[in-house]
Amino acid sequence: MAMHHYLRLTFILLFVISSFIVVYFVIKKRRNRKAPKLLSKENYSSMREEMKEIPLANDNFFNIWPYVSELKAAKILSNKIKESELIHKVYRNSTNDFEHVLLVTEQENRFVEIVVDRKKKKAMGYLLLNL
Repeated sequence: MAMHHYLRLTFILLFVISSFIVVYFVIKKRRNRKAPKLLSKENYSSMREEMKEIPLANDNFFNIWPYVSELKAAKILSNKIKESELIHKVYRNSTNDFEHVLLVTEQENRFVEIVVDRKKKKAMGYLLLNL
């Protein structure tokens, strides 16, 4: 009878220890998660060429929604704005290498601009614009 109690205590102890290990690694992973990259004005100005506006109805621009989720998780964008009203304008340079997607914020004349490298098919980072 005493042997059953020791076995139970051993299994409970193993369960508690393994739970702590899992929780430790989950917390460690969340802390090491990369935040969206804020681009500097110097890098941004070097990418400025002739930009032409792409109509929003075109839907032929980069899929930014995973990156928008990262911006919302980092509290750079508000969750209060509907996704259907989030994109203000989309611009593309003359060589079709870069896209600049302007996102609306809660404050008037303030935007978050996502810079996308179309060749690498990834978002390079974001800028905060005050117009």
